[in-house]
Amino acid sequence: MKPKISFLILFTLIVYIFTANATIRYVGKTGTSTPPYTTWQTAADSIQKCINICVDGDTVYVGNGVYKEVIFINRSLSLIGSSVDSTIIDGENLINGHSYDSLTTIRVSRQAVIENFTVEGYQQLKGEVIWSRNTNEALIVRKCKIDRGFSAIVFPSAIGNRSDNNLIINVQNAIEAGDFNNTSTYETKNNVIVIAANGYGIFHSGGGSHLILDNIILHTNPGSHTFQGIKLIWPGKAKIKNNLVAGFLYMQYQDELILDSVFIENNVFGYSTLPTFLSGLVELQTGQKSVFKNNILLHSKIGLQSNILLPNYNLYWVITEKYSGNIIPGEDELEKDPMIVKDTSISAMMAFDFHLQDYSPAIDAGDPSIFDVDGSRSDIGMFGGPGGEKYTYKDLAPREPRNLSAVVDTNYITIRWNKNTEADTAYYKVYRDTVINYQIDSTKLILSQIDSFIVQLNPHNISKYVYKVTCIDNQGNESQPSTELVVSITSVSTDDYPISISDYMLYQNYPNPFNPSTKIGYKLKDRGYVKVMVYDIKGELVSVLVNKEQNAGYYEVDFSSSGIQHPVSGIQNLASGIYLYRIEVIGEGGIPVFSDMKKMLMIK
Repeated sequence: MKPKISFLILFTLIVYIFTANATIRYVGKTGTSTPPYTTWQTAADSIQKCINICVDGDTVYVGNGVYKEVIFINRSLSLIGSSVDSTIIDGENLINGHSYDSLTTIRVSRQAVIENFTVEGYQQLKGEVIWSRNTNEALIVRKCKIDRGFSAIVFPSAIGNRSDNNLIINVQNAIEAGDFNNTSTYETKNNVIVIAANGYGIFHSGGGSHLILDNIILHTNPGSHTFQGIKLIWPGKAKIKNNLVAGFLYMQYQDELILDSVFIENNVFGYSTLPTFLSGLVELQTGQKSVFKNNILLHSKIGLQSNILLPNYNLYWVITEKYSGNIIPGEDELEKDPMIVKDTSISAMMAFDFHLQDYSPAIDAGDPSIFDVDGSRSDIGMFGGPGGEKYTYKDLAPREPRNLSAVVDTNYITIRWNKNTEADTAYYKVYRDTVINYQIDSTKLILSQIDSFIVQLNPHNISKYVYKVTCIDNQGNESQPSTELVVSITSVSTDDYPISISDYMLYQNYPNPFNPSTKIGYKLKDRGYVKVMVYDIKGELVSVLVNKEQNAGYYEVDFSSSGIQHPVSGIQNLASGIYLYRIEVIGEGGIPVFSDMKKMLMIK
């Protein structure tokens, strides 16, 4: 307890000194060059001019506008913008004349608070946006949007460094905090960090205390290689809790010696971009003093790797290999569908939702000694535990049955589909008609059953059947119908769907027409390198949806017409019209083995 008391006393003294005899000063786009800038009417026309006349403890308010300048904060002060959306410090292509950080937009050498700005870096993937060179005093950055640059925020070894409530977009490395052999305190919490290049999300180092809490950390460019979502080196002690980390090479990487302890609890790690010959979502090189529990790990080759670890109360889903290395799992590790509200591929459009559905096996399944904010036993995942949130679990309908296929022989038709994985799945309804695009109702229902296949007599007087399947849960919720499966009785052929599972296939998207999103399914006979691309009607590339190696099996990818990063015209909402989607599969030896293209219609 003594170190905590000492830190509180020190921080109180710092706050008192920081605010004593403070002057409030102003900066505005219609300002002047005449000090002392103590009203909006006499505001400075430059942020740096105002800072230059400040003394320790001053507060500088900055009015809306674009300030094309680099900033050097060498006083203990607060720099407050009027609005994160419209108060912009733009350091594009500006050089501040200091060799070691000449491409930095805001350079800090004293205690400071920076709040309510959009801060633009020197160039895309070049230069540090905010860089603290101070090793003795705190820097607080909060409620800011930071864009463009190599690193968004760089903290050295200092007392009380933290960055709160930041929206950080389009940087190569988001937050670097710490230095080796220090006893500082670092907090990185409640941030949205989006990385689209070859970099990392949060990099903490040093022997101090580290809190990484309630962050969304995404890598959204599936075509580019990247590093760690969270990297932690030589921590004295650390808490990594209630984060979503997705799309990185490693989801969390803890390296070297842990001097005290590391608690990794109630996180979601998913959608690894990892090559199959490397490790998986979470790697703990030294796990002897690590606690790893109440986490969801999903969509990766390997889930957890460590040279010594005792994980428990974690849930794994769509993981080829849960553990690698010297791991002794607890008795309460789960491998089940977590039933999250919207489990979809990670993108900057934020279409995912990792809240748990009602009846999820992750509800009240965490460590019984840890409690949610409502006082119940902790849920597994990013919204569980004391740092999570209280919310109402939605009783959603199951996902529609997927991957329908048919085999027709002389006497029988066999229809199969993938079994639903929701914990509350009850049974299926199978519908049949002789025309395509029919509406399901009781007159089309031919049977209800638990099994995920049916066998029917081949009616020789019928030339074509069209099947749809829905899933019903224990509460009676019925899913949307599956994609139609058209079975030609006479020729054993379908227009858009496979007859057997031993082939390549590109499915028709569904729904079609669509607005604003649709799903594209495809099947791989063997392992290969897969590209799925969308083009406009003129043949210009709109989006690359898949660009990686995949094993044999059935896959689906989402495509949305809103907010898409068009490679030619930039971010835009696509217009109504016909679009083309194409698949290319490269097999062993770099030989193309399959390609196909289909049309889809977007209607607003």
